[in-house]
Amino acid sequence: MNPIGSESEEVAENQETLQKRNEELEKELKRSLEREEKMRREMQITWERLRVAEEAEERLCWQLGETEAEAVEHAREYRAHVIALMDQISHAEKLLQQTLH
Repeated sequence: MNPIGSESEEVAENQETLQKRNEELEKELKRSLEREEKMRREMQITWERLRVAEEAEERLCWQLGETEAEAVEHAREYRAHVIALMDQISHAEKLLQQTLH
């Protein structure tokens, strides 16, 4: 057998093996880049959802504050009305007692 021919066959086999390995690595790189891009899109969607949720939370907090302020105002008005009614009842009782005596 010719040693040069055997050597060139071995080089050709190594080159073919390296070429196949290179193709496999390129395919894996492509899949990896596709996964990375998919994850980047998912992260962007998640960030957008988070932003919307934070804005909604801010609106709800503002609305809750407004509602609490209204509730306090209503409670004050109701208390004032109850006190006025109690004063009227007290005055009416005094008049009734004066009339009866």
